[in-house]
Amino acid sequence: MTTIYGLTGGVGMGKSAAADALRARSIAVVDSDAIARQIVEPGQPALVELCAVFGAKVIGADGYLDRVAMAKIVFADTAARQRLEAILHPRIRAIWQAQVAAWRAEGRAVGVAVIPLLFETGAQVHFDKTLCVACSPARQRERLRARGWSEEEGARRMAAQWPVERKMAAADFVVWSEGSLDVLAEQLRRIIP
Repeated sequence: MTTIYGLTGGVGMGKSAAADALRARSIAVVDSDAIARQIVEPGQPALVELCAVFGAKVIGADGYLDRVAMAKIVFADTAARQRLEAILHPRIRAIWQAQVAAWRAEGRAVGVAVIPLLFETGAQVHFDKTLCVACSPARQRERLRARGWSEEEGARRMAAQWPVERKMAAADFVVWSEGSLDVLAEQLRRIIP
């Protein structure tokens, strides 16, 4: 029987590091952030729809989505963010659900879907277990600064998600990503042998 885990956490909390640690153990992982990037590549229907809704200003000179321009719009305006999510989320969900179905059909022992807005979108009902990757607010701010984000930018993005404490309370397991990558990997090994 396949066990499917939904993995979530706040922005800058270590979801990607956790996914990398799982992949290093040959555990099947599908990442909704990666899917989100794929579905807005040039020529994709989602990009065409985003341009129709938000205007050409969200398309760079190279024909790709200008993620910075889009972020400025949607993290400053809740209604705009909801329009973006209405375009992207159904497409993203269809892809990760198809991947989960394929894992089950293959008889894989374990699969993990990384979904930043797992609880916010009600996706937890599709998983056998949920994990929340978390760290202290100070470490989170440090990681966001390392991405080049201002305090204001980080705060806007955090405001678009549940507080990490709420995610932690809702999850079946919490993985603390404050320490080294080895410590993170060991915590994951205890949850997903």
